[in-house]
Amino acid sequence: MLSVRGISYLVGEASTDDVRRDLEVVARELHCTTVMLIGDDGKRLIDAARVALTAGLDVYLRPHVPDVPRSKLLENLDAVAEAAEGLRREHPDRVTLLVGSEFSHTAPGIVPGPRSFLRLKLIVRFRRALRRRIDRRLHELLTAAVTVARRRFDGPVSYAAAGWEHVDWSLFDVVGVSLYRSRRNHATYTDRLRGLVRDHGKPVVVTEFGCGAFTGADQRGAGSFWIVNWFADPPRLRGHHPRDETVQARYLGELIDQYDAEGVHGCFVFTFAMPDFPHHDDPRADLDKAGFGVVAVAGDGTARPKEAFHEVARRYHDLAVRSGTK
Repeated sequence: MLSVRGISYLVGEASTDDVRRDLEVVARELHCTTVMLIGDDGKRLIDAARVALTAGLDVYLRPHVPDVPRSKLLENLDAVAEAAEGLRREHPDRVTLLVGSEFSHTAPGIVPGPRSFLRLKLIVRFRRALRRRIDRRLHELLTAAVTVARRRFDGPVSYAAAGWEHVDWSLFDVVGVSLYRSRRNHATYTDRLRGLVRDHGKPVVVTEFGCGAFTGADQRGAGSFWIVNWFADPPRLRGHHPRDETVQARYLGELIDQYDAEGVHGCFVFTFAMPDFPHHDDPRADLDKAGFGVVAVAGDGTARPKEAFHEVARRYHDLAVRSGTK
């Protein structure tokens, strides 16, 4: 049974009232048990966690500070871990801390490149050649991050690994992997999932999965956002990509069912909303198609649930009924 039924939430600069409204929707309408809070501001992250806990949601805290020196990354983690321990004491068994995510491209120094986006492109193209370097340097950083986290935080600790990263999971309490399905890994996806569940003797949580809302997005998975030309002013979509919300909804529904069937402990849909990928009536300017939000946000801030929202809500509600929690 899928015990952790979750979605991620990007903690930006929204007001406390807006965050409270959104997290109430996550709890009451999406029927989530847990929310993964992602952000680069430790105080906002902890404030959002308090709101989520009050709404009845368990919390996975995921500090995300890309493109900063290792010392700054660990300093930020130290502060978040200390605050997270306070939350854990107030709410036992409801707070999990992630030391970060996908360090191979988000943290400088593991592969060359001045920015996360450019390092990711390098990894996609030269992953095999970079394998040994990534494994060695990633292990060094994760070991340091776990040491910092456990010095302050006495609850469960995890990490959101990229699909290509090799992690020593003996360091962690929960195995966390962002596991997007795409054309490239469709044939091996089930075997990978079963291996994660079988091989580690620890709860396995899929920390990210999702795709865009256009024809063919399910074949691209995590690569859905590559259809955006970010160098245009304003950014525009490359080529013709008809909006199709059923693609995203079907993709998420299929994977939630698969995770439940394969004994995965939990999963987090990526993600609730992506205001930086605004919805637009002009198909070429409709960046929401390339984003992963189950809620579409227009440039003026108005929002509406997409078909994926309703599909996730149905699946999670059905699982709650089966588990006897509804």
